[in-house]
Amino acid sequence: MTRNVGGVDRWLRMGAGLVLLALGAFGPLGWWGLVGLVPLGTALVGFCPLYPLIGLNTCALDKRAA
Repeated sequence: MTRNVGGVDRWLRMGAGLVLLALGAFGPLGWWGLVGLVPLGTALVGFCPLYPLIGLNTCALDKRAA
C-alpha cells in the first residue's frame, strides 16, 4: 500500500474529518458524524482506496520518484 495522499490534501482531510466528528458529537448530525472517520483515517494512513481507481495521486514523494 503506497501513499497517495499528501500535503494539502492530507490537512484538508484531517480538518473535514474532525469537523464532521464534532458536528456528530455536539451538533445536528448525530450518528452520521461518524462518517468523519473515513477522511480522518485516510489522512492518518496516507492512503485513499478511491484514488487508484480514478488514477489520482497527490503525494509529492511518489511524483518525484517517478
